[in-house]
Amino acid sequence: MTKDTKTTNTNEIPPGGDRRSHSRLDRRKNQDISGHLELLSKMSGHLAVSLGINETIQKALDLIVKFVKAEGGALFMLNDETHVISCEASVGPVDIKGITLKAGEGIVGQCVVKGSSRIVRDAQNDPNFDKSIDKASGFTTLSILCVPLMVKDKSIGAIELVNKSEKNELYTENDLMMLQTLASAAALAINNARMAGKLVQQERVNRELELASEMQRSLLPDPRGSSFPVSGINLPAYEMSGDFYDFYELDDGRIYFSLGDVSGKGINAALLMSKTASLFRCLGKTIHQPSTLLATINRELCETTINGMFVTMSCGLLDPTSGEVQLSNAGHEPPLIHAQDGSFTEVPASSPPLGILPLEAGEGGITDEIFQLDGGALYIFTDGVTEGDLAEGGRLEVEGFKEIIKQRQHLPAAERIEAVVSILKDTGRERHDDITLVAVELTTTCFMGKTQDNSADMVTRHTFPARADALPATRKFTREACEACGCSAELTQDVIIAISEACQNIVRHAYRDTPDGEATLEIRCKDGIIEFLLEDSAAPVDQEKLKPKWPEEVTPGGLGICLIHDVMDEVEYLPVPSGKGNLLRMAKFIKRDKTNEA
Repeated sequence: MTKDTKTTNTNEIPPGGDRRSHSRLDRRKNQDISGHLELLSKMSGHLAVSLGINETIQKALDLIVKFVKAEGGALFMLNDETHVISCEASVGPVDIKGITLKAGEGIVGQCVVKGSSRIVRDAQNDPNFDKSIDKASGFTTLSILCVPLMVKDKSIGAIELVNKSEKNELYTENDLMMLQTLASAAALAINNARMAGKLVQQERVNRELELASEMQRSLLPDPRGSSFPVSGINLPAYEMSGDFYDFYELDDGRIYFSLGDVSGKGINAALLMSKTASLFRCLGKTIHQPSTLLATINRELCETTINGMFVTMSCGLLDPTSGEVQLSNAGHEPPLIHAQDGSFTEVPASSPPLGILPLEAGEGGITDEIFQLDGGALYIFTDGVTEGDLAEGGRLEVEGFKEIIKQRQHLPAAERIEAVVSILKDTGRERHDDITLVAVELTTTCFMGKTQDNSADMVTRHTFPARADALPATRKFTREACEACGCSAELTQDVIIAISEACQNIVRHAYRDTPDGEATLEIRCKDGIIEFLLEDSAAPVDQEKLKPKWPEEVTPGGLGICLIHDVMDEVEYLPVPSGKGNLLRMAKFIKRDKTNEA
């Protein structure tokens, strides 16, 4: 016996199956999804134009309460530092904006801490519900829908909706799903607004730091050229520097110079640096003794400096006419005097740093060290120089600094200290301290004493780099010397042309293969004769080729030699005292005795 088989109708409802129409169910789902997408699109449009965090939060809550059809709602944010949850936006009959909860307190607090959602259909009987707000406001909370605001698995707050707007309705799972979707969009918008706010704040801080850095840099002196006795350089490790240096001329021709290092880093150190630098420039105009000046600055800093900050500072006064230096050192790295014989001498601190003790100038307090440069140079630097890292490892130290100076002693002082900074700057490592250097050297010195053989008064000496751009300063120097010796304007101009030709020969020919060469022009004047001694350390020249020739014998490039002999009354090469280089002597008779003229 065979059983009849029936063909199953796929349209029939299977036993125990969902008896709802699938087509009708899909339509309802499609309507819900369409509404979700519509709201998400609307929220995104509103929130995209709102970068302010408060505006973003309020807009998000307004849209959510309206779409979910809630009677009221609140948006809470978590403070990561204090672990306090505060209401940042409120919608509905009761404004609860500003209330705070501890993390984990109440339904909202648990939602935030656990990162989980909750539906409370009978709020009055829920043990976690806080009835204090209802009692204070007269509002009755029936049901609650609470969803955390999540960003990358981190809870930043929560959205709480109370009571459905239609009476006797309770929140459903569909409402929960909808709110979770909307909360995700709101959390992202709030996070973006926060990030935008931080970027704006950071940009404002960066701009303020940039302006402060520009103002701080404006306190540093402008470079004065290779002929000026003082040069300096400052390389901050960060945006703001705690180091400073300065120099300026007094009315009597002397030059004040200083270098300081403020303890600590950051804005506080930069502000103290600015104050100290301003005090030095202002008070130095009337206080012409370094120790007294530092003592006065110290009193001011002791009255106002806070948090144990202090300043190490070296301050000096140079007399260019005699080469004398008065130097006072308050707790700073010992400056170095590099003598002509190559030796180095330290100038130790005579007192503690400024801003610690109310010290006075004089014995037992801040004192002066007085010495002559005598053709040497003085170097003042911060510990960022000696403790600076080298590319090959290790630190520069004082001995390394000395070695760099020795190797480049033929260069102008400004180029020497730039070489030090360059070595410390291009290491490929992060710097943790400012680098500041000051050099004091008389490239042009004035003497009123006799030469060794007492044959003439030495007027002045000028050392210059053998470069074309150094010749204008040499011509200016020659003009001033000729005028001081009483030369007429016409004679001065002729002498300048002759000396300029002689200097150009050194630049173009003597040091042709040595770009870092150096020469010295010494001018002496006595009894109506002005004498020029031009010395270099280049290879000896062929003196036969430099003798004057008849015009028809002059070759290209030889006119300058003829011009020198035409202007000067005596031209000769002398033995070089050092045994290396060339020494050209040129003399011009400013006036002759009447008997000789007869």
